[in-house]
Amino acid sequence: MSSARINGIDLQYQSYGEGDAIIFAHGAGGNLLSWWQQIPFFSPRYRCVAFDHRGFGHSLDTPGGPGAAAFVADLRGLLDHLGIESAHLVAQSMGGRTMLGFAVAYPHRVKSLVMADTVGGMQAPEVLAQQRRWQESHPPGGEIGFRAVSPLFVQRNPNLANLYLQVSRTNPPRHDPPGGQPPGPTASDLANLNVPTLFFVGEDDQISPPPVIAAGARAIPGARLLKVPEAGHSVYFEKPDIFNFEVLRFIESAAAAASTPAAVAAGV
Repeated sequence: MSSARINGIDLQYQSYGEGDAIIFAHGAGGNLLSWWQQIPFFSPRYRCVAFDHRGFGHSLDTPGGPGAAAFVADLRGLLDHLGIESAHLVAQSMGGRTMLGFAVAYPHRVKSLVMADTVGGMQAPEVLAQQRRWQESHPPGGEIGFRAVSPLFVQRNPNLANLYLQVSRTNPPRHDPPGGQPPGPTASDLANLNVPTLFFVGEDDQISPPPVIAAGARAIPGARLLKVPEAGHSVYFEKPDIFNFEVLRFIESAAAAASTPAAVAAGV
């Protein structure tokens, strides 16, 4: 494992392969270990970088540090440290805040964006309304490692479900800032976002359910939505073959579109 001194902390990361970069941002129930089913698949074709968000894995935040408020700046610092000018971004759950925030702030550095079971904290009215309806009828409860995979996955794959839980438990105790998570991009921010975007959602997701993710996809021009049956909040972990295949196809299509004469002339 490697580390880089970024914004006052030692940010832990792993880098594999060569070529165009794919950056993987984990969710609140994981860390860079979460991507063990993606790195071997993509690294023969791409440079794959997985990292621990600050406060997760071995990227320890400073006492009273900014936590999630620094996620976007941390990602920018890591890309600068690695000499990566632009990349394909793949986000899971909480990592969507990092990747969507970065895409809005630095669209010229984003080749494509994958949002898996996340709306990245976006402040679009339809998304907020859908989240409110869901939360009113489905109060949260229990350890996130138990809620982030579908009950069917647990029944069929108890060994992998246990692995998911153990990866989650390797994280240090997390203390959210007094003000909670910082708000994500507004509807107007998203309306102007010109980045190829793909949303995933498990049809059995009980944390970010399909109606919420569908509303998020509608908030970004041209975004695509892929619903995966018999999967919960962690499609990348529960259905890695589907996830990897669809992400690869999406990245390749985004790269092909960016290389057309019209796109090159427009500076896309």
